[in-house]
Amino acid sequence: MDCKKNDKGCCPRCKLQSFNWLNDVPGGMNDFDIVEVHFKNTRKGFYKNSQHLPLEVGDVVAVEANPGHDIGTVAMTGKLVQLQMKRANLRPDVEILRVFRKAKPSDMERYEEAKKKEVDTMIRSRQIAASLNLNMKIGDVEYQGDGNKAIFYYIADDRVDFRQLIKVLAEVFKVRIEMKQIGARQEAGRIGGIGPCGRPLCCSSWMSNFVSVATSAARYQDISLNPQKLAGQCAKLKCCLNFEVDTYVEASKQLPPRDVRLETKDSVYYHFKTDIFKREITYSTDKSVPANLVTLPAERVFEVIALNKNGIKPEKLAPDSKQRQEEIKEFGDIIGQDSVTRFDKKKKKSRGSGNQRNRQGNNGNGEQRGNENRQGNNRNGAGQKRQRGEGGNRQSRQGGGERRSPRRNDSANDVNGNKENKEKNSEPKAPVE
Repeated sequence: MDCKKNDKGCCPRCKLQSFNWLNDVPGGMNDFDIVEVHFKNTRKGFYKNSQHLPLEVGDVVAVEANPGHDIGTVAMTGKLVQLQMKRANLRPDVEILRVFRKAKPSDMERYEEAKKKEVDTMIRSRQIAASLNLNMKIGDVEYQGDGNKAIFYYIADDRVDFRQLIKVLAEVFKVRIEMKQIGARQEAGRIGGIGPCGRPLCCSSWMSNFVSVATSAARYQDISLNPQKLAGQCAKLKCCLNFEVDTYVEASKQLPPRDVRLETKDSVYYHFKTDIFKREITYSTDKSVPANLVTLPAERVFEVIALNKNGIKPEKLAPDSKQRQEEIKEFGDIIGQDSVTRFDKKKKKSRGSGNQRNRQGNNGNGEQRGNENRQGNNRNGAGQKRQRGEGGNRQSRQGGGERRSPRRNDSANDVNGNKENKEKNSEPKAPVE
């Protein structure tokens, strides 16, 4: 039992989940001569520190046993132990054993030797129980610190008569035998595993006390009563169903009762479902079938109940539509502030404003560049027209005949016309009398 304390004074290997919240309280609140000691398989006991040893949480101690001594780890000290004893409902006349000393190296060597025999003893004991035709399963074996006693943990559905088994085990292993029945939860905690949440099982990681779980815990939380989903690896109801049930119970006390029906001038509404933390209740016009469902806040339900008690039936079960729209609009604005697309909208606005500023600020440069671009485009257009004209003339020449393009004819006519005009101009004019 190589226990190591961390900075917080707890031993994670021994599942010491308790925290001494009375440690810093003045007035001798931490002075108490009884300590709580943990052993294997969530076994624990209360022992008296008669020698007033300076014990702290995580110390390995040798305690009194019947017979001999046992080795365990201190899990709790101070006045917190007294509260824990009240919780365990210990009788006042119960005998409290003593703490002998802190474990010595010789005590630890003897304990380790006894611990090595646990696996072989468990396998052999299972074979013996099967040969005796006993309907039981031996899940684990724990040797006492001095090796003089062995505790056999077994699982059984029915009552088992193991008197003959004890005799055989005592003859084979030469130790004192104690049989202790455990449940499926303790078995699952000893084996360990991964739960449906993806984390190690609570019973194998930190839990040391097992509380009964009822189906009412699932009903309070509006969980579907599906045995396959509610059951854990131990085939029992999951322990985590009890973790949040108190919060649900407290929140449901602030909601209207479910057996109250709401009456309006049109029809009567019955409870259908409740969202406890949103404080919203859904009502239906039919008891068994969802029909004409209306979801109301708890405040509106209390108002309708008060009106029905006074003999007043409202026209509509839901509040005013305008008021409801305003509430939804305000809520939508709040959500819109955290929208993912809010950055895109800002970017679009900044781009538009930036373009306008560039246009206004660069009017002169923009006009000059625009004129240059226009002139360049005109030149390119003229070049393209010339290329197109030359291509058309080539196609017409390849087609055969003396057919010419109309442009060449026009140019020829222009040439002839110019010649005639020149000849007319070259003729001498008659003198004017």
